[in-house]
Amino acid sequence: MGTLQKRPNGNWTGKIRRHGYPAQSRTFLTKKDAQRWIAETEAEMSRDCFVDTALARKMLLRDAFARYADEVSTSKRGAADERIRLAAMQRDPLADYSFAALKPSVIAAWRQRRLQCVSGSTVNREMNILRHVIDTARKEWDVALRINPCDDVRRPRSNPPRERRLPPDEQTVLMTECHRARSWWLAAMVEIALQTGMRQSEIRTLQWENVNMADHVVLLPAAATKTLTTRTVPLDTTCMNVLGSLHRKQGKPKNGPVFPGVTRNAVKLAFRRALKRAGLIDFRFHDTRHEATSRLTELGLSPIEVAQITGHKTLSMLQRYTHLRAKELVKKLG
Repeated sequence: MGTLQKRPNGNWTGKIRRHGYPAQSRTFLTKKDAQRWIAETEAEMSRDCFVDTALARKMLLRDAFARYADEVSTSKRGAADERIRLAAMQRDPLADYSFAALKPSVIAAWRQRRLQCVSGSTVNREMNILRHVIDTARKEWDVALRINPCDDVRRPRSNPPRERRLPPDEQTVLMTECHRARSWWLAAMVEIALQTGMRQSEIRTLQWENVNMADHVVLLPAAATKTLTTRTVPLDTTCMNVLGSLHRKQGKPKNGPVFPGVTRNAVKLAFRRALKRAGLIDFRFHDTRHEATSRLTELGLSPIEVAQITGHKTLSMLQRYTHLRAKELVKKLG
């Protein structure tokens, strides 16, 4: 049976103790509201449909973001980037809401605020994180929510696929500046990226034991790929010359890193400086993957052959990364 208690400030607290359920208490402005809550909650307990919402009312999204970063993000390959996004979300007014107060309209307002600062693709990535934070809270942290409010919020349109290609004259200038860089590894990494379409992380973490100089292939173990799938990448003459030169300079090691001590941030900064010296605009290291994929297609390789080299899981993703030059299509048309 529920009980009522009047607070010194004039509010009323309803309390319920029932066998088999955790103790419940809520404070209301009026006695009538407290009585109504007691009656409704006890009725739900009698019908065995009571859901304890105490944690949903108590836990703020700010705390959930911090817990998610510590418990979930750390196990992901993109942990560093995700933790940065979560930290930014903690600074937004959205973080002041409890799970119980979180509604689609609140998330929609946050979406609109973000669209004033970043692109639709970025907002979609952040919404994916928010949705998973809420799902994790519902399924693993006992936060009682009937549905995930993100499911009822319209997603913004993502950015169109990038179509930036690297013409021969720009590649010549870029490679010249990469060779002039103080970072001994930069030119080699860019050359391999342009020829194979390998991701920056896949190149940066290459191990000599996975480079087969005899068969002209590189084995990328599952742990080194974004899709967590083992992949074998064929190497052309240019790549073999680049790797052969590095192999000789390092004393022909049988194992160990091909690019020892090179970090993601070091590649980012060195490549940015080379682009600036070359005078290239709107080109990113990841655009080398677009360029390589398009070139492989222009060479006449089938989509399946290209996907086997680049590691794209679906033909739709392969199409997103393939941008053929019109003049190459003219040659095929005759």
